[in-house]
Amino acid sequence: MRKPFVAGNWKMNKTIAEGVTLARALAEGLSKDAKADVAVIPPFLAVPAVAQALKGTPVKVGAQDVFWEAQGAFTGEISAAMLQDAGATFVLCGHSERRHVIGEPDEIVRRKLDAALKAGLDAILCVGEKLDEREAGLTEKRLDIQVRSGLTGLAPSHLSRVTVAYEPVWAIGTGKTATTAQAQEAHLFIRKLVRGMFGAAAADDLRIQYGGSVTAQNAKELMGQPDVDGALVGGASLKPESFLGIIAGA
Repeated sequence: MRKPFVAGNWKMNKTIAEGVTLARALAEGLSKDAKADVAVIPPFLAVPAVAQALKGTPVKVGAQDVFWEAQGAFTGEISAAMLQDAGATFVLCGHSERRHVIGEPDEIVRRKLDAALKAGLDAILCVGEKLDEREAGLTEKRLDIQVRSGLTGLAPSHLSRVTVAYEPVWAIGTGKTATTAQAQEAHLFIRKLVRGMFGAAAADDLRIQYGGSVTAQNAKELMGQPDVDGALVGGASLKPESFLGIIAGA
C-alpha cells in the first residue's frame, strides 16, 4: 500500500528566520501517529537553516529547483550536490510556475530530473494542464506528453525515487479545485500510462500527489481517492494549522 506523501511548497515566501519558525511549529504540531510522509520545500537560502531545525524529526526538506550540470559557469544556478550539502533530500522538477512563468520546456525538465536522480536526490515531477487545454479536452494529451518526456528511459531503480505531482494549472492559487472525480481521473490516467511504460508493479508503487488549492477542508476527500497518494501544497503550507490539517486529512 502506498504511503501518502504531503509536501509544502513555500515558493518565494518566508525569510530564513520565518522559515525556521514555521518548520519548528510544524514539527512540534505533527502527530506521532501521522499516516503520511511529510516534507517542506523552502526557498534556496532557507534550506540549510530549515534542514537544521528539522534535524531529528520525520519532516524531510526539499528544494524548489535544480540545474542540470554539476558545476561550471552558470551564474545564479544551483547544482544537485549543493542542494544535498545544504540538507535537501529531494527536489521539484517542472513545477507549473517553472514551466509557464519561467518558460522551461519539457526537455529542460527532463535534464533536471536526470541530474537530480543521478546525484542521489529524489524528485517530484510536476505535470498538469492549463485551463484552455482542459476546456479543449486536451488534459490527457498534455499529461501524456509531460509524463513521457519526464520518465522515458529511466531505470526502474530511479523511477522508485520519483513522485509525480498532478497540478491542474487552472487550480493553483486560484481557489478553484479539481473535483474529486477530476483528480482521480487524471491520476488514474497517469498510473495507467506509467503501467504501460514500466509495468504493473512500478505503476502500482508510484506515488501520485495532487496539487491545486488543497485545503484542510478538502484534503481528506481528495486524498481518499484510490489513486491520489498525497498532496503538493502551496499557500496552505505557509501556516502550521492549515498544513497540519491537510496532513491529518491524509
